[in-house]
Amino acid sequence: MSEQSFSNANKGSETFNGSAAASFVSQKRFYDDANFPKGFKRSGDFTNKEAELLELHGHAMKNLAEGKTLPCTSDEAQFVEVAKGNIAPSSLLEQIWVKYRRLAMGKPFYAVVGTVHLPATKPEIEVEAEAVFDIEDDVQDEPEPEDKE
Repeated sequence: MSEQSFSNANKGSETFNGSAAASFVSQKRFYDDANFPKGFKRSGDFTNKEAELLELHGHAMKNLAEGKTLPCTSDEAQFVEVAKGNIAPSSLLEQIWVKYRRLAMGKPFYAVVGTVHLPATKPEIEVEAEAVFDIEDDVQDEPEPEDKE
């Protein structure tokens, strides 16, 4: 994405939530290819608005949550408390980040209760030990030729 189109995208999000958009500034878009290989929009877990805000402000939110960046505003300080789990999310960006972290941990696996799947085992074949190691009896004994002198 070009520099100009990225700045235009930022301007569009500032009109949505002016105070939070001014606080959570990042220079590049946020992608999580490990957990969302098709992108946030195409994953089906986020709305278009949530995916756009996460892509625009995700790096800033990640750095704040990991402690790499210190909060500059009260919105960012509140976000850090939400990321630590001390308070419940109240702003849209906080809710999106909590949703992202929950989904990035992996979706739960549900199984039918009471169903037990045992690993497949090979049937045991009983083999007589004498049959395996008694090769000499199977070979016919031929008389050894005698040397004629």
